[in-house]
Amino acid sequence: MIYLISALVVLVIIVTIPSLIGHKRYKKRVAEGTAKPDETSPLEITKDVPEECCGQHATCERDSLLAAVSNEIIYYDDEELDQYKGRESDEYTDEEAEEFANVFYELKEIEVAGWVRSLQLRQIALPLQLMDEVLLVVRERRFQSVSADGVDHSNDKVRVG
Repeated sequence: MIYLISALVVLVIIVTIPSLIGHKRYKKRVAEGTAKPDETSPLEITKDVPEECCGQHATCERDSLLAAVSNEIIYYDDEELDQYKGRESDEYTDEEAEEFANVFYELKEIEVAGWVRSLQLRQIALPLQLMDEVLLVVRERRFQSVSADGVDHSNDKVRVG
């Protein structure tokens, strides 16, 4: 136990010392006026979101759907979903989530991100029961519209399971 605590203390020291030195150098550059405009201190916590999403995180993918250029609402033969405006993702029954799933499984893979964007603009939250599957399709679509066999599957319908 003492070894574990000692190791943690050493680790904290190893991480803290370079950060403090970097912060001191940063403050010196700021005082001299040589700091770059977008430069921050190693100790500063920023909440800036990078301009481009790396695509490796679900949060980033959700946010990137919000950042679409158009605010035009496009319906995907899903007008019946408007009745769920203002509802939270975790408030849907399985039957209500099935209504979303029916629309989702009729979409082409290339349409899924646009459909989610449309739901967001209409203030309709995607049911929690369907969230992971929808994000998986968006992620797969982002990284490989052409499969390993060289065939473009972007116009294929969303596959079940």
